[in-house]
Amino acid sequence: MSRPVVCIQGLGFVGTAMALAVASAREPDGAPAFDVVGVELDSEEGRAKVSAINSGELPVSSADPRMDAALEDALAAGNLRATTDPEAYEQASVSVVDVHFDVHFEDGSEPLIEFGGLESAVRSLVTRMPPGSLVVVETTVPPGTCERVIGPLIDAALEERGMAADSIMLAHSYERVMPGAEYLDSIIDFWRVYAGRTPAAADACEEFLAKVVNVEAYPMSRLASTTASEMGKVLENSYRATNIAFIEEWGRFAEAVGVDLFEVIDAIRVRPTHSNMRQPGFGVGGYCLPKDPLFPKLGAHGLFGLERLEFPFSETAVQVNRTMPLVTVQKLEDLRGGIGGRRVLLLGVAYREGVGDTRFSPASTFVAAVEERGGQVVPYDPIALEGVSASGSLPDPDGFDAVVFAVGHPELAEMDVVAWLGDARPLVLDASRVLDRPTLQGVAALGCPVWAIGRGPVEAP
Repeated sequence: MSRPVVCIQGLGFVGTAMALAVASAREPDGAPAFDVVGVELDSEEGRAKVSAINSGELPVSSADPRMDAALEDALAAGNLRATTDPEAYEQASVSVVDVHFDVHFEDGSEPLIEFGGLESAVRSLVTRMPPGSLVVVETTVPPGTCERVIGPLIDAALEERGMAADSIMLAHSYERVMPGAEYLDSIIDFWRVYAGRTPAAADACEEFLAKVVNVEAYPMSRLASTTASEMGKVLENSYRATNIAFIEEWGRFAEAVGVDLFEVIDAIRVRPTHSNMRQPGFGVGGYCLPKDPLFPKLGAHGLFGLERLEFPFSETAVQVNRTMPLVTVQKLEDLRGGIGGRRVLLLGVAYREGVGDTRFSPASTFVAAVEERGGQVVPYDPIALEGVSASGSLPDPDGFDAVVFAVGHPELAEMDVVAWLGDARPLVLDASRVLDRPTLQGVAALGCPVWAIGRGPVEAP
């Protein structure tokens, strides 16, 4: 490889997009700025991801055609490959850490964090990377992780290698990846926050990211410490999760008194200070929001020893959002006089519209609750690759007692529901504002009972 080598550690939803973004970076003369190596674990899953990329296929689902085009371009340019061989880090000028960092819940006790996997991942880098190289942590971690866990690990590894302190620099820069129609743009054409363990590390991180991110249109923000950068990501996601949880109680109020809460929210969003107000829905999923609001407490207690600090809003938001799908389950039970023996068609199992990602999807909570009450759920999703009906096609509504619209995929939001129902007359429950009011009224005109979360019962016009 003739160009600076960038290793992307972990080829999941973030790592894959980051690898393609870095491979797409160009010098002023149009030549690729970097050679990119995606590195995965030598496991069945890791080998499958490596094989996919090297054969020109995305290892994750994507609704963004630019992702496919970027992969094709990178392979044609010869500046992207994937491997399970950690020796690739020996060539790396920059290694970007995009590995999972999970929270474990055991028997309703305090959530637990384990640094072992992250430490192992970072150790595989710093025992091999050359002096003068840079480690950029993109993984979302509890504030204080770089300062109190990863930094000391790097120091110990450098000492074992007989290398000077700071021979390998450390920075943190959190991603704001949004899998969907603008998947790749959420890295390239979006604002970045970063910080370094040292000023030199921050400078090196800035120089690297400035070649990947469209910094002229989306200037980067440099923070004073890696802990500040880590806190930024966790605060962003905690704010969003809390906003969602807050609206849930208003959804129940609006339904009870016959108010369309979406109409109210649309009117409020006109005010610039409230333009990002969330709305009630089926539930919260994805890899970030269900767990990230727990990180401030885990960092404060586990890394800084600040046992007296509590984060009740963030913790309550997680609990409210985890149980949100049960609102739809309860409504089905109320409207159908019980769920036992009922067949329910669940339309949408991804965690959000336009995305095939099913991680921490609220659909899993919904399915488990219905089955626990003796019902049967048939899931269907036009995009998601996991947890869906084997047929891969929209099931016929005949034989279902209820149809739940859970995710606003365009394929579901724009379907002719009246024509699809035909002679079937199930309960139709819109759990996430998938269908507009005229469509719901048209369904009601057929004689189907109709209910919408955040709206209540919908009658024929």
